[in-house]
Formats: sequence, structure tokens, C-alpha cells
Amino acid sequence: MLTTLMITVLLVLIILNGMTRYAFRQITQMRLQTDESIYNNLEKSGVFSRERFDNLIKKEAHITSKDGLRLSGCVLESHPESKRWAIIVHGYTVSLHVSTQYIDMFEREGFNVLLIDQRRHGNSQGKYTTYGFMEKYDVDCWVNWIIEHYGEDRVIGLHGQSIGGGTVIEYLSIAHPNVKFVVAECPYSDLTELLRHQIKVLNKLPIYPLLPLVNIQMQRRAGFRMQQVSPLRAVRYSSMPLLLIHGTNDNFVPTHMSKSLYEHKRGAKRLLLIEGAVHANVYAVNPQRYTEEVHALIRETLGTLEGSGEISTPASMDQAYLPSI
Repeated sequence: MLTTLMITVLLVLIILNGMTRYAFRQITQMRLQTDESIYNNLEKSGVFSRERFDNLIKKEAHITSKDGLRLSGCVLESHPESKRWAIIVHGYTVSLHVSTQYIDMFEREGFNVLLIDQRRHGNSQGKYTTYGFMEKYDVDCWVNWIIEHYGEDRVIGLHGQSIGGGTVIEYLSIAHPNVKFVVAECPYSDLTELLRHQIKVLNKLPIYPLLPLVNIQMQRRAGFRMQQVSPLRAVRYSSMPLLLIHGTNDNFVPTHMSKSLYEHKRGAKRLLLIEGAVHANVYAVNPQRYTEEVHALIRETLGTLEGSGEISTPASMDQAYLPSI
């Protein structure tokens, strides 16, 4: 009887250990998509193509992160005389190539564009994804790279999708004064709550003891705890203009997370929900509505004082939009 019990306990521990290691790898080291796969999806949805990217006038850029990683980016300086710059931050398992779909949207408003590969993605170094815990400092390094290379009077906006959305919101807690607005598509409001949802709802697994065990692995191996990542906390202390965009059918990062971020955000804010869109395909479902809202944010935030060195502050940008089709 005792032997049977000991074997049962041992089997349970082995299973738990295997589940924990698997969950940790899926959360921080999931297999990356190829450029071919990324462009297949973009071309299928009609938002961009590999041929268009190959024909762009562009140059590579590289920086060193605060913890010594070599990070890569792609510079599109289509408006050399403009002070406006947009940094576009991609999501999990993809690369800067997925961000090409947003280039036109910013270039039409006179922005030069910097596409970046997040750590561990694309041509950037890194072992673990930390959901904004370290990535927000990477964004800060890119912001400073633009200022150092193009001038202290640069006006910078951030755009992030999925984990990129969470990252640019996390960045609000350390934002450089030259950064004037943030667009976050399908961001998570809190990493702990996101992982609870994905473990329990999507994977039908018990939260306890799996979530605490994964958290221990994160601390030991990746150097952060899930409680340290909370975009919701960041928005409570920032008045920087923020546009939140989410699909109504997003089950991977639930739509209510953007709603919660909107409700808790201080200062200027907008919320756009796109009817029928799932995770990370919002722009493909309704590029016109998406673009209109981003342009409205830019115009209300930056005003019309082009080239004057002054930035107007929006008197009121507290708007929420019902699902749009």
C-alpha cells in the first residue's frame, strides 16, 4: 500500500514537472515563425507583401540593450525633413516583418518609421520573452537611438501589437519626454490574469499548482515574476494619450483586458473595438477604421504646429467606440 502511494506521488510529481517545464517554454521560448510564414499571412489578408518590403528604401539599425543584447531594427526614412518618428513593436513568435502592415498608416501622417525586432525574435539576441519586463527598456534604448541619431527635437509615437502592445504600455512607466502617444492593439492588462486565462480557459488545465510552479521557473531562469508585469498598473500613473484597439472575438487575449485598461487610464484615451476580429488580425478586418482612429489620435495629440517645435495637448480625448464593422 505504501509502495503504491509512493509510486503515485512520484508519478504526479513527474507529470507536474513536465507540465511546468512545457508551460514555461511555451510562455517564454515558443518556436518562432519564419519570415515566409509571416508574409504568407500578410499577403493572404491583403495588408502587405514580401515584394513590397523588398522594394522599400531602408537600412538596418542595431543597438545594445541594457543587459548587453544586440537588438536589430529597420529604418524607413521616407520623410527626412520630418521630426516625426513611429516605433512599431511586434508580438510573440513573429518579427518586425509583421509590423510592415502599419507602415503606410504612419507615413501618410509624415512619420519616419522604425520597425524593431524584439529580444529573442527576428535578428535580435535573447533567450527569453519577458512580456515587457525587460522589453520596455529595449524600447527606451530605441527611443534614445532616434534622438541621438536624428536630433533632440524628434517627436515619437509608439505602436505595439499583442505582446508589443503590452510592452509599449509598460513603457509608460519610464517614458521619455519625446514620446507623445501610444497605440496598443490587443494588449493584455495583467500578465498573471492573462496566464490564468490561457491555462484554465484555453488549455483546460488546473491553475494550481501549475501557475505558481511556472512563476518559480520564470524567476529562476528568466529573471522576472509574472506579478512584475502589469500594464494596468502603468496606465494608472500615466497621462500620455493612449489608443487601445481590440477585436471583439479575441479569445487569446480577452477583449475585456483593453476595456479594463481604458477604464483605469488617466488622461487622454480612446478605445476602438472591431467587430468579429480575433487576436492580432484587427487591422486586416477593418484597416480603414483602424487608420482613422490612429490618425485622429495623432492629430489631436500633436496638433497642426508642424515644424514649430511645439506640441499641443488635446483638450479632451476620452472616447470609447462601440464595435465597428
